[in-house]
Amino acid sequence: MRDGIGDAHHLGLSALEVQFIKVNPLTRPVLDEEVGLLPRNVPLQLIVEVAPPGKDAGGPTIPDLSKPLVRRSNVTALTWSLAKDHPDLAQTKALGQALDVALTLHAPYYVDFFGSQESRDRSLRQIQWTGILAYGLGARLTVTHLGFYGGGDRAESIQELTSIAREVSQWLDKYTHGTVKLAIEPSGHADVYGSREEVLELARTVKGVVPVLNLPHIAARERIPLDNPTVLKTLFDEFVEASHGDVYANFSGVEMYGPGEFRLTPIKRGQLKFDPIADFLADREYDATVISSSPLLEHDAMYMKLLYERALSRRWARRHAPPKAVAAAAAAKAAASHGSAAKPGTKGAASPGKHGPPARGKPPRRVVAPARR
Repeated sequence: MRDGIGDAHHLGLSALEVQFIKVNPLTRPVLDEEVGLLPRNVPLQLIVEVAPPGKDAGGPTIPDLSKPLVRRSNVTALTWSLAKDHPDLAQTKALGQALDVALTLHAPYYVDFFGSQESRDRSLRQIQWTGILAYGLGARLTVTHLGFYGGGDRAESIQELTSIAREVSQWLDKYTHGTVKLAIEPSGHADVYGSREEVLELARTVKGVVPVLNLPHIAARERIPLDNPTVLKTLFDEFVEASHGDVYANFSGVEMYGPGEFRLTPIKRGQLKFDPIADFLADREYDATVISSSPLLEHDAMYMKLLYERALSRRWARRHAPPKAVAAAAAAKAAASHGSAAKPGTKGAASPGKHGPPARGKPPRRVVAPARR
């Protein structure tokens, strides 16, 4: 993961969403050499849950994770390829801060709050475990979705998921001292929780919840084009307001089928274009983070960066265009320096000069260097 942060920095990128996909928990008794150590200080163990003697593990509890381990306790540790223990997370955090690469962490994708009690408990725990890892990494967001609606009335499902989001957000706020927020993203499928209205309403209702502006999901679910500046302004303004001043977004190509999305694709193969979004973002007055969720992660991230920088250059050229008189004088001077003077008696005709005849019907091309950012 530290190599990935370094690569992002060298590519000129400034954000990285880490994927916590494969979860391998192991629950075991505390070893003799671990007694008296804080869970976060146990070497080569990524401990995310502690069950005191005589109690079953009912999920990670803040008091048990904050005090030294005792005999006959049980701990749950994760085997994660991106970190071996909490000090390892701290080193990654320090590197991200040194290279100015902002980190976020995406929770495991399988979420089911309306199946069995076991699946509900597992889904809740995995989001909490993600929050623990996010705190160790210095990540500002724990990103997740909330899974399918229940089998009953949809309004009841939304009410239940709102209650779960409130519980997780309060837990995160207490454990991380307010440094990590719960970010909920919309879904591109109509049978999965996460329409635009539902995510925005959740962010307004539950303190600490941040809505994720997942552009391909919303475009597929609502079947709206994202090439209209008015549509983009309305969409971004809603998420900026619900996020209290900035926006966290995802973009990729997408193929749409039936009532929702079929799959995410590379940008150049999908049904959405980033060009109008880049033009819109170039004129914004708030902070924005755009994550590439394309199958070609860093390739399409660099492609979006290129389109955005071109949009910034066009904006700079518009705002710093010289007055007409100055521009005309500069054009005349440039023409004279290239031997392009009108011949006597031939109104408007230009001498071919050493560069050959000028192109007819085309204005002289003006190249503007992009502004340094």
